[in-house]
Amino acid sequence: MVRIMKDLDRDILGQHVIVIEDIVDTGLTLTYLLSTLEAREPASLEVCALLDKSARRITPIDIRYRGFECPDKFVLGYGLDFEEVYRNLPYILAIEDLDALAEEPRALVSLLEEPAEATP
Repeated sequence: MVRIMKDLDRDILGQHVIVIEDIVDTGLTLTYLLSTLEAREPASLEVCALLDKSARRITPIDIRYRGFECPDKFVLGYGLDFEEVYRNLPYILAIEDLDALAEEPRALVSLLEEPAEATP
């Protein structure tokens, strides 16, 4: 169930609209949002996503602007969080053992304090 907590501040009738997402997973929330926005009759409505986890897609979504295909793994960093932690990492991590992270959510906190080494 999708609940809109804050509506738009301006009318989008006749406007060109781009919905920017960090990650598109099942597509259910985005499908609802696009349907709601389309009812407001924008001139165009496109989707831009940093990560596309298409392996988990339930409803088809046309992503006009796609950064990267994301494997079917839990990811965090670069704006993506786990229990409000790790959002500010300057890179994206794929978590191999989500159960271990759930048991100790702050287990990776050292990543927040140590500068990441550049990888070729």
